[in-house]
Amino acid sequence: MAYEFVQVEREGPLTIVTLNRPEVMNALHSPAHFELAEVFDAFAADPEQWVAIVTGAGERAFSAGNDLKHQAGGGRMGNPPSGFAGLTTRFDLTKPLIAAVNGVAMGGGFEIALACDIIVAADTAAFALPEPRVGLAALAGGLHRLPRAIGTKQAMGMILTGRRVLASEGRDLGFVNEVVAPGELMAAARRWAGQIMELSPMSIRASKEAVYQGLDEPSLEAAMKGQRDYPAIKALVGSEDFVEGPLAFSQKRAPAWKGR
Repeated sequence: MAYEFVQVEREGPLTIVTLNRPEVMNALHSPAHFELAEVFDAFAADPEQWVAIVTGAGERAFSAGNDLKHQAGGGRMGNPPSGFAGLTTRFDLTKPLIAAVNGVAMGGGFEIALACDIIVAADTAAFALPEPRVGLAALAGGLHRLPRAIGTKQAMGMILTGRRVLASEGRDLGFVNEVVAPGELMAAARRWAGQIMELSPMSIRASKEAVYQGLDEPSLEAAMKGQRDYPAIKALVGSEDFVEGPLAFSQKRAPAWKGR
């Protein structure tokens, strides 16, 4: 399907989603949010797609966040139920997402990256939640995901000042997994994706769901007891992959994962 504000490529079980408004540093407006919602709906529903990389068009920006000029000019407003970029409130997505941050990730752009499971950044990338500078707040998950990722004090140091954090500091703080040269960014993101795709997609989905659901439980005991009822874990136990993994190990061969 052709989109106006996003590009979608598929490489086997890998989907690459590129925010495609480089003329405004990939800032997003309502039409872009709804296109992205369709993209991630299709990714979630396609059993042949196991991992997605999210990146931005051009060299300057991953995403500058909300398109404030569009908003100030009275343009159409509103997000789909799945949130900013069709992603930030998509809490039931158990397939892994990798953010390949190629430039600035500001406001909603940073919130998109935080909604992904792994962040790989070019050494030219910069991150911030600068919404208070324009009378707004990072309500698309940034105020909640960032403290969970790096701790309250470090997060408040960014949130209450709106300061920019370069990729190297983001790695030190703990929200960036790897920093590479700009020309190596997509190769690095594909390497992470490839390592994930070597494993059972059913196991990966069960693991992702258990981690995020468990973090919301009041105790370790509650998390471990509750995981037995998680849909992705039930799906794993009843899957072909659950049989194939031990069988391949016993036969000393590479497993042939089905993702079902």
